[in-house]
Amino acid sequence: MEEINIGDYSLLGKSIPRIDAYEKVTGEAKYAADIELPGMLWCKILRSPLPHAKILNIDISRAKRLTGVKAVCTAKDFKGFRWGWMPITRDEPPLAEDKVRFYGEGVAAVAAIDEETAEEALELIKVDYEELPGVFDPEEALKEGAPVVHDYRPNNISWEFHMDFGDVEKGFKEADLVREDRFATGRVITGFLEPPAAIALWNSSGITIWAAKQSPYFVYRHLAQCFNLPLNKIRVIQPFVGGGFGGTKNDSVAGDFCSVLFSKMTGRPVKFVYKMEEVFLTCRRRHNAIIYNKMGMKKDGTITAMQSRLIADGGAYTAIGPLTMYLTGCISTLPYKLPNFKHDAYRVFTNNPVGAAMRGHGVTHTRFAAEIQMDMMAEELGLDPMEIRLKNAIEAPYETINKVTIFSCGLKDGLLKLKEHPLWKERKKENKDKETISGVGISGVAYLGGARQRGYQSCAAVLRLCEDGTVEYLTGATDAGQGSDTVLTQIVAEELGLSIDHVDIQRVDTAYTPCDAGSYGSRVTALAGEAAMKAAKDLKRQLAEYAAKEWNVSSEDIVFKNNKVYPKHMPDKAIPFRKLAQIACYSGVGAVIIGRGYSQYGIEPYDFEKGIGNAGTAYSFTSQLTRVEVDKETGFTKCTDMIIAHDCGKPLNPGLVESQNQGASVQGLGQAIYEEFVMDRGRTLNANLADYKMPTAVDAPNIEVIHILTDDPKVPYGAKEASEGAIVSSPPSVISAIHDATGIWFKELPVTPEKIALALREKKKE
Repeated sequence: MEEINIGDYSLLGKSIPRIDAYEKVTGEAKYAADIELPGMLWCKILRSPLPHAKILNIDISRAKRLTGVKAVCTAKDFKGFRWGWMPITRDEPPLAEDKVRFYGEGVAAVAAIDEETAEEALELIKVDYEELPGVFDPEEALKEGAPVVHDYRPNNISWEFHMDFGDVEKGFKEADLVREDRFATGRVITGFLEPPAAIALWNSSGITIWAAKQSPYFVYRHLAQCFNLPLNKIRVIQPFVGGGFGGTKNDSVAGDFCSVLFSKMTGRPVKFVYKMEEVFLTCRRRHNAIIYNKMGMKKDGTITAMQSRLIADGGAYTAIGPLTMYLTGCISTLPYKLPNFKHDAYRVFTNNPVGAAMRGHGVTHTRFAAEIQMDMMAEELGLDPMEIRLKNAIEAPYETINKVTIFSCGLKDGLLKLKEHPLWKERKKENKDKETISGVGISGVAYLGGARQRGYQSCAAVLRLCEDGTVEYLTGATDAGQGSDTVLTQIVAEELGLSIDHVDIQRVDTAYTPCDAGSYGSRVTALAGEAAMKAAKDLKRQLAEYAAKEWNVSSEDIVFKNNKVYPKHMPDKAIPFRKLAQIACYSGVGAVIIGRGYSQYGIEPYDFEKGIGNAGTAYSFTSQLTRVEVDKETGFTKCTDMIIAHDCGKPLNPGLVESQNQGASVQGLGQAIYEEFVMDRGRTLNANLADYKMPTAVDAPNIEVIHILTDDPKVPYGAKEASEGAIVSSPPSVISAIHDATGIWFKELPVTPEKIALALREKKKE
């Protein structure tokens, strides 16, 4: 078991196996699709065959008459309800109302006794459409006379965000080299293997729904708004979640609302499970974006200014898009010193599926552009790309021009580690005359942890002491596959001096677990971890008072360690933790020992409109080397090695940190050279796992994670974000490596074999 000394801890810093591992490998773990209830009906959704059209009429009469069909619904049954990220952007209905705005949007739904009957009923629903001209390119959508997706946005700008700090024109004048380039990131999806699924029950207690969500309290609020019920009548029970990564699992879907409505209509539980084709055709995907980036640099590599204009394809609805636009800019002032910066971001409505959050949210676009442009300018100036990064890297403490405050930063330490790595030192020895040519690329990025947005922000924890000395831990934070339940349990056990099997974490159930803002933006360890730590300290404080009476000492002198309790200077007087629990619980006053804690943001200012202040509690820093091999004839690229120097502060569970970095870097690799939706007028043509081309195990490189230890005072135990940096750092380091091999710069993702082969042939002609 790997251990890293991060302090005088018994459990923290150790690679303790995941506490849910046994249930998952044995099949005991139940996911939403596994749950069945007596009398259950199946919900299926009829989807539009057009990307943009008026709905003239929907005839559901034949479907309602089909034997086995119990209910049919359309948009009118939802009485105009729409949901979204904040009140002024609530524009998405459960089912399309007056018109459809993207291919595959739901227009009607059926509840039947089984899946087959429900699907048969869908074919009996007749919808009359009047096809409308569509717009599928965000730059085209901005042009005068372009088809309008939403009447309330006649210019098709879903959301815009602007930053302007320093004086970029002055900065460009001070530069010896100014370069402007157009970059583009591709259309990609989160890639979870578990599709959206839920089973809903409406009865006299209200709504109960077992749903695959990484942020269950989002759908909790959406259902209350949709069905006009108080929150205490909404119960979301979260089964195990098969991956999230933002996007669809971080939001509600049409099936959630339809299944609840059908349960209300029929008095029976109703289940839906999306097919993978539905996921690829209709579910949330990362915004694809065009970035015009301009950078000024002195002869010695000093960056003097940067200006960026981003145009993102938001698809048909707003969703969490405003936060995406904010992140594209506010984190661009990291990880390098940037005295002058201007940023304009436009999220544009199109008749494509909705763009939303995905791992590395927002930062993946602008950091890719900036990293590649830095390398291009280094080449023009005859400078080493490593030295440029070292020269401009920030060092803590530091405040950016938009008042992002940095209290710990391991970027320079990570770069220095990579500089001495054999992969970097020996890169010039590669033989470029072979049929397969190799190259090594570099990147350096930052990402936030403990992400903030508007509304409810705090995480909370409740610990209940059992009389046998075990502890029940309640949290609203979700483990969507990242292993956070294990880390949170480690924190509680560490504080109470218990072994980890003495603490049992309960799965999220909104009837019992405290409200939580959601598992997104790497906020669980930072914020739910803070709540867990405080709750454990609260429980320990109460127990220490009982123990102090037993030994007639101060409660501050009581030590909790190795499942025992004793006065600081009298370890020979130790008693089992279990015995102290019994003393407290059997005290004769009916004591119920409950520990409570919640997280608090303590860093200000924060201005969402202007991009000023901290979007999170602390910031991770990742530097990366990538080695690739490129076949000169076919352009086929094989990524062989990734070296990731990652500053996550102090890794509370090094094994989980490494596995998360490995997963994130392979996701980034997919976006760099494999993954892209093939679209034809709003329709996804490769809507399956076989044709979409995510990297598999055989495509994964050797990945080495180097832990860069820093100590950040703004997060519990100094633990910062642990992997989103790797999905941001991987695409630019991969593309940098391809350039090192081929001598060609690629500015649009993904860089496919076809693009490389054609570029190599053009280069040969020249």
